[in-house]
Amino acid sequence: MLARLRPVLPALGFAFMIAGAVCAQALETMAIAVQGGQRHSFKVEVARNDADRAQGLMFRRSMPADQGMLFDFGRVEPVSMWMQNTYLSLDMLFIRADGTIARIAANTEPLSTRTIPSGEPVLAVLELNAGTAARLGIRPGDRVEHPLFKR
Repeated sequence: MLARLRPVLPALGFAFMIAGAVCAQALETMAIAVQGGQRHSFKVEVARNDADRAQGLMFRRSMPADQGMLFDFGRVEPVSMWMQNTYLSLDMLFIRADGTIARIAANTEPLSTRTIPSGEPVLAVLELNAGTAARLGIRPGDRVEHPLFKR
């Protein structure tokens, strides 16, 4: 039986690779305005439903420096994130409904199941490559500019 399946396995791998490419979300533009007036632009995938939020950045091995993922929770509430099946170390920016950054969990541990709490009710979480917040001087109180956030 296994001998009959072997020719199919490469085709299945190719099909999964194509499906993954089709599932990739369109990138949206956003910016973070830091104290002092500088703005840093990013292209983000926006996770707006349970399936996309559950998948997040799991299983990815790299992400361009100017990209990230924005998790829209649809309502303001305390949230917790984790790094299970996530190979990238990330900075997690917990964002209030008005777009201000409430908390930053920097340099998260890849593949960890430890929960990372928001610390207060938030509307969204932005995940960037680890070290981005420190490198760009992004801090709590800075403002994320994206249509999701109301002033």
